[in-house]
Amino acid sequence: MPGDTLGTVALGLLTLYGLVTLGGRTALQRMRNDDSGWRGISGQPGSTAWWGGVLLAVSVVGLGLAPALAPAESTIEQWRVLVGGIGFGLGFGFTLYAQLAMGRSWRIGVRAGEHTELRTDGPFAWCRNPVFTAMLASTGALAFWVPWLLAPWLLMFLSLQLQVRAVEEPHLLSTHGDTYREYARRTGRFLPGLGRGLAAATQRAPQERAH
Repeated sequence: MPGDTLGTVALGLLTLYGLVTLGGRTALQRMRNDDSGWRGISGQPGSTAWWGGVLLAVSVVGLGLAPALAPAESTIEQWRVLVGGIGFGLGFGFTLYAQLAMGRSWRIGVRAGEHTELRTDGPFAWCRNPVFTAMLASTGALAFWVPWLLAPWLLMFLSLQLQVRAVEEPHLLSTHGDTYREYARRTGRFLPGLGRGLAAATQRAPQERAH
């Protein structure tokens, strides 16, 4: 299949993904809870937490621009078309499943002092951040079609690592204490069995804020 055709299809699928998982989920959250769930970028400008949010936004823009770079003269092998399509479909479906499993706790970003239910069942029994895992799976699968997507995908991977480690884990540990610490001890960060436990900086965060 021609590379430029797949680039156009990839852009359409990424647009659909964003409309459903961001726009649609935001609308559902507001309809059910009278709250969009958006909390914005955390941290002071230049901090690790701030960079996590900024780089994530940049990676999303990059994902939208990369399909336009697909060369018209290239031909994508059939196996790459199949792997990319199946991977995207599975990732899309798992994103929706994980988002729905969050229920009222669904948020984009965190707000200091806000208490949300800690979900440890369903997809959250497999890993602590299944929505992020599904995002990476969906967008990464389309790199089989458009290799240029690999650069913003790697940036997204880095930004999510920063967001989780510098923003979400300290917040959840401060909110849920030993319950979250034990959950993190037995559950992987992005994949089952991998990244269990919390970083030393995260472990110290609640005590440091107490002084």
